[in-house]
Amino acid sequence: MSRLEVGRIVKPHGLRGEVVVELTTNRTERLDPGSRLYAGDVELEVLASSPHQHRWIVTFAGVEGREGSEALRDLILSAEPVEDPGELWVHELIGCRLVEPDGADHGTVVAVQANPASDLLVLDGGGLVPLRFVVEHRPGVVVADLPTGLLD
Repeated sequence: MSRLEVGRIVKPHGLRGEVVVELTTNRTERLDPGSRLYAGDVELEVLASSPHQHRWIVTFAGVEGREGSEALRDLILSAEPVEDPGELWVHELIGCRLVEPDGADHGTVVAVQANPASDLLVLDGGGLVPLRFVVEHRPGVVVADLPTGLLD
């Protein structure tokens, strides 16, 4: 299973090896003590973390002093996907066929576009479908209960 980006180490914090992390996920448990993250092929274990000005101060095992934390500056953090059957993951939606419950096929999902009201599934034909209309996901298929005329 491939790892997913969960954040970025912004900069060192203080002199004891702590770093400032900006999460790109809403799953803050990624920074719970004992969690394992990856910076490239290097595995990092979270010893401690605390919220700080919309970011997090994180202590990783084996990272000591300013020099140790400076070596991590600007590295992208990734992690194994969280197993949560109720969640939809972007990487699982891209490449799926979008169909309605009656079987009407509307094409392939080529991207997911962020949108404040509801993220949008971008179809290969240019159509946009709010994610809130998705009622089912199974391997290779996304089922959406679309309002009449949405893709006309």
